[in-house]
Amino acid sequence: MPGSKTRLRHFLPYRLAVTSNAISGMIAGEYRNEFGLKIPEWRVMAVLGDAGPLTQRDLVRATLMDKVAVNRACKVLDERELIRRSPNESDGRSHHLELTPAGVELHGKIWPQAVGAYERIFAALSPRETERLALLLDKLFARVEALEEGEG
Repeated sequence: MPGSKTRLRHFLPYRLAVTSNAISGMIAGEYRNEFGLKIPEWRVMAVLGDAGPLTQRDLVRATLMDKVAVNRACKVLDERELIRRSPNESDGRSHHLELTPAGVELHGKIWPQAVGAYERIFAALSPRETERLALLLDKLFARVEALEEGEG
C-alpha cells in the first residue's frame, strides 16, 4: 500500500540514534587524535569522572553500552593506567573501577573540549529549545524505563 510504510527519515527513533551518533562522533573526533580514546573509552571515563567508583555492571547501566563494549573499554583504560580496580567489599565477584590520578588528569583535559564541542553544536538551538529538548529526552527515557519494567 503506497504511503503505509514509515519512511526512515521520519522515524524518530532512527533520527535520534543517527543524531546522537553524529554528535558523539564529532565530540570524539575532538579528542580521539590528541588523546587516543575511542567513544566507549571516553564514555566510561566520563561516567567515572562524574560518579566516582562504580562496578562494571554499574557502568553498563550508566552508559547503556553492552557488557562487551564496557569490558573492552575498561581493559584498554586499565592497560593505559587510566583506571584502577579495587575489591568490592559488598560483592567479592566484582570490582570497583575508578579513575587513577592520570585518568583524572586526562579527564580534566578532555572535558573542556567536549563541553566546547557541545556548545558549538547546541548553538543551533535557543536556550529555551535546549531546555525543552532536555525535558523531552528525560520524558522519553523515563517512558522507556517504565515500559521495560512492565509499567506501561
